[in-house]
Amino acid sequence: MLYIVPVVVLEVVAAAVLVDQRLLTVSKTAAAHVFYLPGGKPDAGESPEQTLARELSEELSTTAVDVQPYLVVQAPAALEAVPMRMTVYRCGLAAPPRLAAELADCRWITGAGLQAPDVLAPALHDVLVPRLVRDGLLAA
Repeated sequence: MLYIVPVVVLEVVAAAVLVDQRLLTVSKTAAAHVFYLPGGKPDAGESPEQTLARELSEELSTTAVDVQPYLVVQAPAALEAVPMRMTVYRCGLAAPPRLAAELADCRWITGAGLQAPDVLAPALHDVLVPRLVRDGLLAA
């Protein structure tokens, strides 16, 4: 008997916040050495823009300004070990970020990434950071 198991794709909405050609990355208490973009999973019935607004309020205690769709990234989720589809919006912040919710740390990075032992999530390392550098938005 053949069983077909549906592939679960983790849907995520994230903010690419760039200041002076540096990208804001955050880590969560569950894996404080792995850095991601701020954002998260949509709640039922929530639009991507609503998800972005809620997540930035919960995680960084601020709101997004000048929100623009940027890129959809397909990559493995760093911790969940499932395929992920991350909708990335470029935006600014109305106030400086203040860590809240499950966040452990934040770092502003360039195209050089982070110093070991800290690591960038695969979606950032493999897709987003190279694209931002190529588009002239992130310092190499």
